[in-house]
Amino acid sequence: MTQLPGLLDTEAIRKDFPILDRVLHDGKRLVYLDNAATSQTPRQVIDVLSEYYEQHNANVHRGVHVLAEEATALYEGARDKVAAFINAPSRDEVIFTKNASESLNLVANMLGWADEPYRVDRDTEIVITEMEHHSNIVPWQLLSQRTGAKLKWFGLTDDGRLDLSNIEEVITEKTKIVSFVLVSNILGTLNPVEAIVRRAQEVGALVLIDASQAAPHMVLDVQALQADFVAFTGHKMCGPTGIGVLWGRQELLEDLPPFLGGGEMIETVSMNSSTYAPAPHKFEAGTPPIAQAVGLGAAVDYLSSIGMENIARHEHAITEYAVRRLQEVPDLRIIGPVTAEDRGAAISFVLGDIHPHDVGQVLDEQGIAVRVGHHCARPVCLRYGIPATTRASFYLYSTPAEVDALVEGLEHVRNFFG
Repeated sequence: MTQLPGLLDTEAIRKDFPILDRVLHDGKRLVYLDNAATSQTPRQVIDVLSEYYEQHNANVHRGVHVLAEEATALYEGARDKVAAFINAPSRDEVIFTKNASESLNLVANMLGWADEPYRVDRDTEIVITEMEHHSNIVPWQLLSQRTGAKLKWFGLTDDGRLDLSNIEEVITEKTKIVSFVLVSNILGTLNPVEAIVRRAQEVGALVLIDASQAAPHMVLDVQALQADFVAFTGHKMCGPTGIGVLWGRQELLEDLPPFLGGGEMIETVSMNSSTYAPAPHKFEAGTPPIAQAVGLGAAVDYLSSIGMENIARHEHAITEYAVRRLQEVPDLRIIGPVTAEDRGAAISFVLGDIHPHDVGQVLDEQGIAVRVGHHCARPVCLRYGIPATTRASFYLYSTPAEVDALVEGLEHVRNFFG
C-alpha cells in the first residue's frame, strides 16, 4: 500500500460513507472519482436529514407550534454554522439559495436593478475569466445583453493559469464587478485572489468569488479573501443537493434590491407598495430549502470535526501523487497545471485520440466513476483545442489505491482501443 505524508485516516473516514461500499460490475468495488461534480454524503448527514423529516418537519419563521419552532431553530442554526465555517462577520450576511448558480445569478440581477453607485449599465464593464463555469459566464452575458454593459475577461496561459499580464487594461475605472472562480472545476487551478482583488479595489469595483470548488477542500475565510460576495454550494461538500450559499458584505446587502419577490422577504405589503425585510430574509423569498439547509449544517459539522486544514493537506498529497502517476501513462495530456502547486484536486486530461466519452465508459466497466465532457466550461476546451476531457477529482476519502486503480484502468482503455 502506497504511503504518502499528510494523509487522513481514510479507512476510518470511508466507513462514514455507505455508498463507497457499493460493488458494481463483475464484483468490482466502486472507485468514486467524480467529487468535483458531487461529493458523497456521510452517514452523519443522512441521519440528520432523516431525523428532520421524521421529527421536526414544518415550515419556518411564522408558525407558533412546536414543530415550526423546532424547524426554524434548526434552519437558522444551520446559518450560524455556515457563518462560522466561512468566518463571516455576521450571520445575517449568509443567504441560502438552491445552489451556487442561483447565488451568482442573484448578484447579477441585483446589480442590474441597483441604484448608483452599484448599477451596471451601458457605460460600465463586467469582468470574468475564460476558465469560468457556465454559471459564472451566462448570468453576466445576460446582464450585458440587458443593460448594454461591456463584458470582458482574462485569458488563459498555455499551462492553465490566468493571464494577468494586462490586468490594468481589463479591470478599469469603468469596471463595476469582477467575478471569478477561486479554484477551476476543469483545470484545477487555484487563482491569485490577492492580485485581482487589489486591482478591483483600486478602481472601486465589486468582487464576487465562486468558491464552489474551494469550500469543500480548504479553509474558506471570507474576511481574508476581501471579496464583496462569495458563492458556493452544498452538494460538493458532503451536503445534500438543492442548497447553496451566497455570502455578501452587510452594507451591500442592505443597499441592493432583492432578486425574487414573495413571502418572507417582505416587511409590509399593501396593494400599492411593499417594504422589504432586512438581510438575509430579503433575499430568501418563499419557503426556503429547509431540510437541505439543515443537512448543510450537518455537513459543516462533519467537515469541521475532521478539520479543513487536514482535508487540504490530504488532498494535496493525493493530487501530487495523481499528477505524477497520470504523467506515467503514455499519450496522456493533462489539461491545466502539471504540478500540485496552486491547484485543487480536479485533474482533467485527454488520452491520445480516444474520445473522453469512450474513456469514461470503459473506466465505468472497471467500476471507476469519472466525469467526461466539457464540465460546463466549454470556453476552456475551445482555448486548448479539444472537444472534451476526462476529469478525475478527489476528496477527503480518496486513497492512493484509487489513483492506482485509475492508472490501471487507463492502461486497459489504451489496450481496448489498441
